[in-house]
Amino acid sequence: MTQHFTLRLAQSRMLAPSVRHLAFARTDGAAFAFTPGQFLQIHFTHADGKPTKRSYSVATVAARHGEPVRLIEIAVSFVPGGAASALFAHLDEGGTVEASGPYGRFVLGEGDTNRRYLLIATGTGVTPYRAMLPQLAAQVRRRDLEVVLVYGARSEAELLYGEEFEAFAAAQPGFRFIPCFSRGARARPGPHDHLGYVQTALPLLRPDAAGDIVYLCGNPNMVDQSFEALKQAGLPVPHIRREKYVSSR
Repeated sequence: MTQHFTLRLAQSRMLAPSVRHLAFARTDGAAFAFTPGQFLQIHFTHADGKPTKRSYSVATVAARHGEPVRLIEIAVSFVPGGAASALFAHLDEGGTVEASGPYGRFVLGEGDTNRRYLLIATGTGVTPYRAMLPQLAAQVRRRDLEVVLVYGARSEAELLYGEEFEAFAAAQPGFRFIPCFSRGARARPGPHDHLGYVQTALPLLRPDAAGDIVYLCGNPNMVDQSFEALKQAGLPVPHIRREKYVSSR
């Protein structure tokens, strides 16, 4: 159920040179119920005086799937000249913002019977997959399922939540994490590192029209190119679920 509420910044840290992780609590003390993959909207006044809003996927990892959370976590990319960037750049712990949510249908299907999920992301588009981790773990335990997260970043410094995904892969049979670096290898490459854009890693995964469901989230060019490649590989359109992240000023 969509609600409007005020959020107070409880914690924050830099994830990358231009990406900040923020954790908010509702000022009314209420917990926040959402389905992993959904987003909230931050409402504020633009420099020109007009009310505006920006959307951010909820990145919170709940203790148990379906359990409401006390901290609402998001990852914010700073865009030069961006109105939302200015808002968050000057938001200190204890500061408040107005928000509403949850919204969106970029979620795992409760009735899915696929054999594999391919989760494809670039940049902050990986945040909904972080929130999905408990749900994915539950599905892997419940049925014969493989999950592959393919995540594109320019460099290791921009690999958001990379250590968390690698730890999850090490602890969770059936989950594989493939970091893709477009501007050169990291100093200590991992066993599944890939050099190049995520689109170039897709053929190596041999998308299977009969057994795969694919999620695409992030840069619009990546989403569009991957969508076309997956259609050419024979995947039905309902099995390719998309969400584009566009940097707004």
